Amino acid sequence: MAAGPEPTTERSGEAVMEVGSHGDEASDLEPLDFDAESANTSITSSIYKHSYENGRRYHCYRDGKYPIPNDDIEQNRDDMKHAMCLELTDGKLVFAPIGDNPQKVIDLGTGTGIWAIDFADKYPSAQVTGVDLSPIQPNWIPPNLKFVVDDVEDDWVAGRDFDLVYARNLAPLVKDFPKLLKRSIENIKPGGWMEVADFSANVDCDDGTMADDYPLKVFWDKVQDAMTKFGTEIRIAPRVGQLMEEAGFVNVQKKVFKVPVGTWPLDKTLRLVGLYMKTVTGDFLGAAGGKPFRTLGMSEVDIEVFLASVRKALASPEVHAYGRYYVWSGQKPEGKGKGKGKE
Repeated sequence: MAAGPEPTTERSGEAVMEVGSHGDEASDLEPLDFDAESANTSITSSIYKHSYENGRRYHCYRDGKYPIPNDDIEQNRDDMKHAMCLELTDGKLVFAPIGDNPQKVIDLGTGTGIWAIDFADKYPSAQVTGVDLSPIQPNWIPPNLKFVVDDVEDDWVAGRDFDLVYARNLAPLVKDFPKLLKRSIENIKPGGWMEVADFSANVDCDDGTMADDYPLKVFWDKVQDAMTKFGTEIRIAPRVGQLMEEAGFVNVQKKVFKVPVGTWPLDKTLRLVGLYMKTVTGDFLGAAGGKPFRTLGMSEVDIEVFLASVRKALASPEVHAYGRYYVWSGQKPEGKGKGKGKE
């Protein structure tokens, strides 16, 4: 497995991030330009049904198999994660070497569609398809983009012979990710690529400021326990490369980025990334405290008390915690045969 050229910035690999001062955490941080507006076309009215629990909205398609809300809070969080990833990767939408004129691209688990929209704008040569269980994409989209409401774990109806299959923030929520990888390689043209990008769903620390019982660390442990009951593996990101090779991909490459939680780093870009990470984590607490944590036998009071401790931990700059963001790229071998999905 090739590691690929390692990023040289402080935010990547195992480099230790320098700690900055604890001043105004957001006053001097300017995000990269990104457009949070765009997409949705081929969707029937029956798919727009939702259910509501504890003030949060969930999709109903396929019996609501996804236990995370799809309401405005979650959509804003999805768009903020996209902005964070752009900052973290110097604006890169994809690391796989797809060239300047890709023809067919599919974004699995597209969410709000923001990555697909940006990609379609940047690569007008490509016919881009975004697939998701929830019809939450905007209506105004680039002419070379369409959205389909479907379950990516089923047989694909969105075509075949893709130059790129892209999956970000998806692997930890798929019940049989090895099966999805095999289905993906079947629908990629020979020589085409798949890229999988996901966060580690835990936190680490390099300078001893994080205790073993740090509430955010305990939070991610609880999320792991809860999501296991839904049949998913939220900490799958570090071993995606191995699974890609087992599915038949070659030239598998890995990039790993450190993602600070909070504005404690000295580096300005990392401070902005940390602000994003702190916010998207804080906005996820309520979602985790809904369907997932109820599977752990926690009472509503227990959940609220625990989440209050996590919010307090997130507000403190004294703990220099960070997660990791993994980007895996793998290629379908030349001459392996055309994809077998529907045209």
